[in-house]
Amino acid sequence: MDPPQASTRTTKSSSINHMFEIKKLTGFVGAEMRGPNLAKGIDEAMAHALREALAVHHMIVLRGQQLSLDGQKSLNSVFGPAMRLPYVKPLDDDPEVIAVLKEAHEVNTGVFGGEWHSDFSFLENPPAGSVLNAIEVPEVGGDTVWSSQAAAYASLPRNLKAIVDHHKAVHVGAPYGVKHAPPKEDQANGSIQMSRGDPNADREILHPSVITDPASGAKALFLNPIYTTRFDGISDNESRPILDAIYKHATRPDFSCRLRWQPGDVAVWNNRTTLHYATNDYDGTRRLLYRTTYSAAPPA
Repeated sequence: MDPPQASTRTTKSSSINHMFEIKKLTGFVGAEMRGPNLAKGIDEAMAHALREALAVHHMIVLRGQQLSLDGQKSLNSVFGPAMRLPYVKPLDDDPEVIAVLKEAHEVNTGVFGGEWHSDFSFLENPPAGSVLNAIEVPEVGGDTVWSSQAAAYASLPRNLKAIVDHHKAVHVGAPYGVKHAPPKEDQANGSIQMSRGDPNADREILHPSVITDPASGAKALFLNPIYTTRFDGISDNESRPILDAIYKHATRPDFSCRLRWQPGDVAVWNNRTTLHYATNDYDGTRRLLYRTTYSAAPPA
C-alpha cells in the first residue's frame, strides 16, 4: 500500500509563527525549530507553541540551545510531569536525568536504544515522551531515527488494520525480567548501567494496539518490536508473523526521520506516536546526551 499523503495541516500556526522559524524535516515526522533561546525562560505562549509543534510533527529539534540540566528540566515540564525511568541508572545527584553515554573505548558492543522501539511500553503507564540534550556528539555517526506510527497506521493494509483495531497487545519487559532476559553477551554494556532480574518485568501488560493522541486526535499504532509479545486472544506463534509484517511496514523509510546531532541540539519526541532507533556507527568516539522524560495519562 502506498504511504498516506503528507498532512496538509499547516506547520506554522499563528502561535508558532511569531516565535519560531520551523522547517519540516520529512513529510510525516520531525521538524527543526529555530528562534528564542530557551535558557532565557519559557513563558506560557512559548510553551503552547512548543506543544502545538510537537502535536503536529511528533518530534521536534531545537538547534543551538546549549541547555543546562535545569533548563532541560524546565523544557521537559512544558510537555508533562517529570517521570523517573525504571531499570536505568540516573545521575548520582539527579534521579530525573539519565546520561546517554558511550565512551570512545566502548567498541564492538551494543548501544542503548539500538533497536526499533518505544520506551518502556511494558509499564502500566509508559512514558509520554522524552527530551534529549546533545552535549558531545561524533562528527559523523550516532544519529537517531524516528518513525511516525500515525503515518504507519493510516496506510496499514486493510487485513492488518482489522487485527489491530480489534485486539489489544500484550507487552512484557523481557530484557529486565527473569524469564526472558537476554544472554549477557547480547546485553548492552558500558557506561549506561541497567538493572535486570525483576520478576515484575515479566508481567503481561495490555495496551490498545491503536491509540489516539490527545493533543492532535491522530490515531497511531502502539506496538513495540522489543516488548510486544502477542495480541490478546491470539497465541504467540500466531501473532509473530502478523507483528513482523506490521513492524516491516511501520519502520519504512517513508515514515522516518534521521537526525544528525549537533552539540547544543535538544530534541523532544512523542514516545507513543513514534518508534525510534539509536544508530551504532561511531566506535572510537565519545557521545554524551542527557535525557529527561515526561508522563501523561495512560495511552488509550
